[in-house]
Amino acid sequence: MASETFVTFPGGKRVDTKIGNHVIRTDQPVASGGEDSAPSPFNLFMAAIGTCAGIYVLGFCQKRELPTDGIRLRQRAHFDPETGVLARVELDIEVPPAFPEKYREALVRVADQCAVKKAIQAQPVFEVRTVVAGNP
Repeated sequence: MASETFVTFPGGKRVDTKIGNHVIRTDQPVASGGEDSAPSPFNLFMAAIGTCAGIYVLGFCQKRELPTDGIRLRQRAHFDPETGVLARVELDIEVPPAFPEKYREALVRVADQCAVKKAIQAQPVFEVRTVVAGNP
């Protein structure tokens, strides 16, 4: 089964993608020649990791009727100093003191089920090619 999106170039350093009925806009920072009118593609990639883990945490809490006030995920990206490539992502689930201790490790396990993280860990094959419009 394949999933399809369409990427377009609306001007400047902006690059948009259409996913179903949604358009996700990106731009580059001013220092990189953009207008900083939207997150960069890499920042959206990083946000996908955190928000994916977040939806699992949210679902866990909602299923158990646990309050989510005061819960947040803090994500830190670490880069290889020589290559600049992403080397490690740390994700802390910050809970308020009143959050039941018996559920704290369960939050870690459920966040670890994040589909985005699993997709990255599976190391998918990327095939990039040029095709003439109208041809498969």
